Amino acid sequence: MTAAKQVILVNEADEMVGSMEKMEAHRKAILHRAFSVFIFNAKGEMLLQQRAHNKYHSPNLWTNACCSHPAPGESTQEAAEQRLQEEMGFITPLQKVFEFTYKAEFENGLTEYEFDHVFGGLYNGVVAPDKTEVHDYCFKNMRDIKESLLLQPGKYTVWFRIAFPLVEKWLGEQESNFYKAV
Repeated sequence: MTAAKQVILVNEADEMVGSMEKMEAHRKAILHRAFSVFIFNAKGEMLLQQRAHNKYHSPNLWTNACCSHPAPGESTQEAAEQRLQEEMGFITPLQKVFEFTYKAEFENGLTEYEFDHVFGGLYNGVVAPDKTEVHDYCFKNMRDIKESLLLQPGKYTVWFRIAFPLVEKWLGEQESNFYKAV
């Protein structure tokens, strides 16, 4: 990602109201469109990644498979699929599962204020992460993740701590249909 990347500014209804350079939007805490991808394997385990040490915020924290921002003129789904391939080294079909808005301030003066589109997918192949983006990765079952979130929430990104219970609820409602695609 380059520092000049533009993000889509949105209102609370996710309607585009403009665009801005990504870091400026984070410095000014302006609501913008984002996406988060959650990947599961046939055992029902979630793919987690540990963010690289050099990330501009939340370095070394564990989070979902990938996340980023669509560019102006780019569909959120296409951006999510492309970023998954760039960051984790694989392609798999994704489906939109829900959306949420969150705001989180970081020690470095940046603020994530995002209208986050959440996508889910199934994958059982080789994971080949980009080491400039991802320090480590693993698959974990939902019970172990939930317990770890309760005992050590500071090991995880802010958005993951918010999204995880929503993903858990969604899976409970969709699980039989979702895992049939494996």
